[in-house]
Amino acid sequence: MKRPDHLLATIAAMVESQHTSRMSLTVVIPGAVITGRLAPEALWKERVAEVLRDSEHLGRFAAAFTPPEGGGDRRPEHDDGPTHLHFHMARILQGSFGIPDTGGMYRVALEDVSAWTVGDIGYSDQ
Repeated sequence: MKRPDHLLATIAAMVESQHTSRMSLTVVIPGAVITGRLAPEALWKERVAEVLRDSEHLGRFAAAFTPPEGGGDRRPEHDDGPTHLHFHMARILQGSFGIPDTGGMYRVALEDVSAWTVGDIGYSDQ
């Protein structure tokens, strides 16, 4: 198993501990470049659940992203530090275009990141 970049894992842990979604990051993973804002895992799951609940055909899958009834536990699933980056308002860069236009929700394994930089990489909507 490949070990994730220690500095990147530290950034992910800071996003989780500070419950902030203001950190912009661009990562290179096999087959894609993703750029967007990082979100704490609990917030990311909450947003994904909202999107699924609004879907006529996918609503039942929202339960996989929702904490158990009566349990207010919103901690990440791994107590020994984050294993994934959770992007929202993110785009996959393809040439000079970012898809989807509206931004998406992506979960990326830290160990799959081969390169990264702080900030969003610009893209063209034309």
